[in-house]
Amino acid sequence: MSVALLFPGQGTQHAAMLPWLEGCDAARPVLARMAAAVGADWRARSADTAWSQSNAVAQVLLTGASVAAWLALSGRLPRVVAVAGYSVGELASCVAAGMLEPGDAMTLAERRAAAMDACVADGSAGLLALTDVSAEDLAAACARWGLAVAIRMGERRCIVGGSRLALAEAAAALAARGVTARPLCVRVPSHTPALRPAVPVFAQALAQARWHAPRVAWVAGITGAVVREPAQVRQALAEQIATTIRWDACMDTVAERRPGAVLEVGPGTTLTRLWRERHPAIPARSCDEFASAREALDWLAAASG
Repeated sequence: MSVALLFPGQGTQHAAMLPWLEGCDAARPVLARMAAAVGADWRARSADTAWSQSNAVAQVLLTGASVAAWLALSGRLPRVVAVAGYSVGELASCVAAGMLEPGDAMTLAERRAAAMDACVADGSAGLLALTDVSAEDLAAACARWGLAVAIRMGERRCIVGGSRLALAEAAAALAARGVTARPLCVRVPSHTPALRPAVPVFAQALAQARWHAPRVAWVAGITGAVVREPAQVRQALAEQIATTIRWDACMDTVAERRPGAVLEVGPGTTLTRLWRERHPAIPARSCDEFASAREALDWLAAASG
């Protein structure tokens, strides 16, 4: 039996995410660290989108919930053949790969958010998800409105970043051409050149953390390739802030490791849906779909076997 683990990114956090975590002893230290950073009432406050969608909150919530979920599951997982993280999910994936301590991942989430926010302090930029977009329409929109591709998820699916005004105009024009355009709950143009000033700041924070050699294959978001040296991992994590993420390539690399099943470790089901579209022969689910860690582990055992 073997599995691959995917760790979600910003925008998937919600008030009811992973309700079974509080009952897991292994998860409690990370949940306590998360509560200390954003407040013990974080579930109740998640209804306040102005609060929960801010970088300073969302990135900590995502990292904390995903790491806590992995700790709750890790002692009883089948053999893990690969891990990959989507955007800020790469921090939790580093913990799962054995490269980062949970506490360091939480600290890095805070510093990453602060570095990114400093690039667009007024929140005047963001991200737009595009589905059924042709290469020609995408290139034309990027040229006309000064947008940049932030994440590639397939041949006709991607996320672009830019100013909110430019994104709104592009969305209207692309919708007229049959493209589905959906604004994302992110207030900075992550993974675009606009965030280049944050790269050296976060690189310094990464250099101050404790690092270990990976115990499993870790797939880098900006290349879709397995990276084995911690120094190269740190470089990839820093560059990722201002570089297009190749999530399509990440999924392909994970699939090449031939896992029996894939588990999304964290809130939401976004990565599960993307995986099913691209690699339907390999079963995938999110641990947020289960009522307990035991249910998730039981499914993994059955699916991967």
